[in-house]
Amino acid sequence: MKYRRLGRSGLQVSEIALGSWLTHENAAQAASAAEAIRKAYELGVNYFDTANMYAGGEAERIMGRALSGYARDTYVLGTKVYFDMGQGANQRGLSRKHIMEQCEASLRRLDVEYIDLYYCHRYDEHTPLDETLRAMDDLVTQGKVLYVGISEWREGEIAESAALAERLKLDPIVVNQPEYNMFTRRIEPGIVPLCERLGIGQAVFSPLAHGVLSGKYRKGEAIPQESRAANPEHNHWIVSQGLLSERRLDQVERLSGIAGELGITLVQLALAWNLRMPNVSCCIVGATRPEQVAQNVSASGIGLPEDALKEIENILSE
Repeated sequence: MKYRRLGRSGLQVSEIALGSWLTHENAAQAASAAEAIRKAYELGVNYFDTANMYAGGEAERIMGRALSGYARDTYVLGTKVYFDMGQGANQRGLSRKHIMEQCEASLRRLDVEYIDLYYCHRYDEHTPLDETLRAMDDLVTQGKVLYVGISEWREGEIAESAALAERLKLDPIVVNQPEYNMFTRRIEPGIVPLCERLGIGQAVFSPLAHGVLSGKYRKGEAIPQESRAANPEHNHWIVSQGLLSERRLDQVERLSGIAGELGITLVQLALAWNLRMPNVSCCIVGATRPEQVAQNVSASGIGLPEDALKEIENILSE
C-alpha cells in the first residue's frame, strides 16, 4: 500500500480507503462489513470513511465495532455532518447546534474519543459560513476533531471558506470529498486547481462510477441480480447519470481492452486513473467482501503510461 499526504496537512492516508455508503446499512451486513474492514486493515488501508446519516447512524455503529479491536493511532477515521438526523427544525444543516450535537452523537456511535476527519457533508446556504467554520474550529480546539473537511462544495464556496478561515485565524480545511471518476469529472476545471493552491487534498468517492467501471455490467447482458443497479433503492445514481447507456457500456468495453493490454484489471485501471492526479490523496471504495477489498487495494502504486492515458482520454471524449 502506498500513502499520500492529505492536502497541506502532515496526515498520511492510504491511496485506497474503505467507505461505508450503501454497504453498512443494517445488522445483517455487520459481519461482512467486519470482514471487509479486517481485510483492508491487513492490506494496509488506514483510512475508513462513514457518515452520521448513513443508515440513520447504523453505519457508524457497525464501523466503530469493526475497528474497536485495532489500536486507535493506527487508523484514520472520517465521518460527516449536514443531512437530516430527525424531524426537528435544528436536526439538519451546519448550525453550531447541529454540528456540536451530531459530533457528540457520532463519537458515541463510533465509540471513539476523537474523529480524525470531520466533514461538512454539503454546503449550508441557510447558516452563516463563519458560524459553521467557528463550530468546526472549536471542535478541533476541544480535541474532538483533528482535521476539517468538506464534501461536494462548489468552487466559490471553497474559496470563500478558505479566505474566511484565514481572516478569522480558524483551523483550515484540508480535505474535500467529491465524486470523481472517468465519467464524472466536474472537479477538474476549477476545484482541483483551487484546492492545489489552498492545500486541500481530494478524497474522492465513487471512483468506480457506482460499480460500472468494475466491468460487472455488460452491453447486451442482464443486470446481475446482486448488483446495485438491480436494487431499486440504490440504483438512482446509476440511472440518473446514464451510466448504463449504450455509450457508457461501449466505453467500458474499450477501457477493458486497454486494461487487458496493460496486464491489469479494469478496476485497477479505473483506480489508477483517479490516482494519476497528485491532488487526489485517496480513492474511497465500497466493498462487501474481502476479495473486493483485495482487488481494489491492488491498484495502489500502479502507474499508467502516457500512451494509455491518451487512449483513455480519446475513449472518454467520444
